[in-house]
Amino acid sequence: MTPPPMTPPPMTQEPKPRPPAPTPLPHPVVDNHCHLDIGAGPHGGHLSVPEAIGLAADVGVPRIVQIGCDLDGARWAVETAERHPSIVAGVSLHPNEAPRLAAEGRLVEALAVIEDLAHSPSVRAVGETGLDYFRTGTDGRAAQWDSFRAHIDIAKRLDKTLVIHDRDSHDDVLAIIDEVGPPDRWVMHCFSGDAAFAARCADRGAYLSFAGPVTFKANHALREALRVTPTDRILVETDAPYLTPMPFRGRPNASYLIPHTMAVMAEVLRTELRQMCVQVEANTFAAYAGEWAGAASPQ
Repeated sequence: MTPPPMTPPPMTQEPKPRPPAPTPLPHPVVDNHCHLDIGAGPHGGHLSVPEAIGLAADVGVPRIVQIGCDLDGARWAVETAERHPSIVAGVSLHPNEAPRLAAEGRLVEALAVIEDLAHSPSVRAVGETGLDYFRTGTDGRAAQWDSFRAHIDIAKRLDKTLVIHDRDSHDDVLAIIDEVGPPDRWVMHCFSGDAAFAARCADRGAYLSFAGPVTFKANHALREALRVTPTDRILVETDAPYLTPMPFRGRPNASYLIPHTMAVMAEVLRTELRQMCVQVEANTFAAYAGEWAGAASPQ
């Protein structure tokens, strides 16, 4: 997730209509990072979980990783994954949660709750954790570092995939990874670096997950990062309801819009779309420790 707060802002303008469904993908892929519990704020209405699952399955996105970013969100992610076989959960304290909890003297207690939730079989990931220097100042960085290290430790001990949020903090994210060592599987969520940083992450064994910004016209550096990423390390996500791909930037995002991002990724890599989908699906199962049930799509 990129822009907190965790609750939708008040409506300040007329809601924008949801984009129409795109042409279905020729082979399924997984939206490996989504926030079904967060409304779309001023950009439009909130899809129910069954609606979001159904729309996505109709266009070839039958599986979703639901990420919880605070205690309430983490509990909701687990409960939702337990009710819907097509969803698996990630649980965490977002980096911007850590300084607030630390100031209240509740960070250690909250991390213990996250670890308890992470024992659920429906939880495949610990995260999104990591560092965010855009919304948290220097006075909150120590708490973010402590929280990040704790999440890494939980992921390693419970054999869960680590999902990393990295905003304006590339060097420090990798410094902590190098310091404590990563788990066997870890994902750079909504990858935002350049080609050099992509190579540094891939060299350490990371999966790089690309979202709507890879479709934005000005993001040449991000597309160069995609080009240098090993093909067996590429994932796709929405970070919905944020980061809607072109041509619908600024309107509410949802898993059913993944085909727009996949089409651009295949074009950048000069790869046939079906082949790209097959590879990304296999990569996602590898990154999240195996397959899980998918929602049925119309025949």
